[in-house]
Formats: sequence, C-alpha cells, structure tokens
Amino acid sequence: MGMYGVHEVVDALSKLSYEEALAYWIEGEKEEAEFYRELARRARNLGLGEELVRTFEKLAEDSLAHAKELEAQFESKYGRKPVSNLPPLEVLPVLEEFERADQLEEVLKAAMESELIAHESYKLLAERVDGERLRELYSRLAEVERGHYEMLRQRYEELTRKKDRS
Repeated sequence: MGMYGVHEVVDALSKLSYEEALAYWIEGEKEEAEFYRELARRARNLGLGEELVRTFEKLAEDSLAHAKELEAQFESKYGRKPVSNLPPLEVLPVLEEFERADQLEEVLKAAMESELIAHESYKLLAERVDGERLRELYSRLAEVERGHYEMLRQRYEELTRKKDRS
C-alpha cells in the first residue's frame, strides 16, 4: 500500500460521490490491467510456465473488461471521460522485484496482499456508503477482488507444493 493505510484510503473513498468513486475505480482497474500484463510478460520471459502466464493474462483481461464496462456507464451517465485524482489502491512496487524466477513467490504474495486489501476496502466501503447503487458497486468490486485473490492463491499453493517436493 505504500504510504496509504487501508483506513486512510477507505476514509478518502467513503467521502467520494458515486461519480468520483466510479472514476477512481476505472483508473484503478486500468492500472491493475497494466500491472498484470507486465507480470505475464516477465513470467513468460523467465520461462515460468504457461499456466502462470495465463493466470496473469486472465487477470489483466478481467481488469480491462471492468474498466471498459464502467467507462461506458460513466460516459453515458455524465457525457464525458472519467478523471480521478486519488492515488489508486492497488499500485504495487512489486514489479521492480520481479527479475528472477525465484522471486515469483514474493510477487504472488504481494499481489495476493494487494487484492485482499482491495477486497477489504471495498467491503468496508459497501458498509459505510449511503445509497443502494454505491453499495452494490462496492459489493460487486469486493467480490471481484476476492476472486482475483483466489486465483493467485491457487498458483501460490501449486508453487509451494512443487518446492516441497523437490
């Protein structure tokens, strides 16, 4: 999370209007897509196996699809492109560390951590916001991030099982 604790982020987010929250989420999903695309690229270059590469690519596609869907909603509602000034929740300094195959475990851990933080934050937000639409938005988000976490956790467990066997 860098300089932002979950509670600071949630505090900032809970003060946003639906419009601002939506813009923020769109931005975050785009960054997440970039992040996973880069992880996929590095996993491939490091020869870490098709399954892992596919997982990262799937996560990138998911995030991009969400961004597009939300952007369309945003533009039809507000007649312009979303802009967000809040720092995204899921910026990970982890990419710098992913230069070697033996760092994969750390990278997966950090990505899992990030998805959990997002999950927690969105869940908390869903409880704290007024208005059905925002609550639904955040609840759905929380579920999505939870699913991402589970995908990463599977890869992580396969990885550590392999290690125990060798």
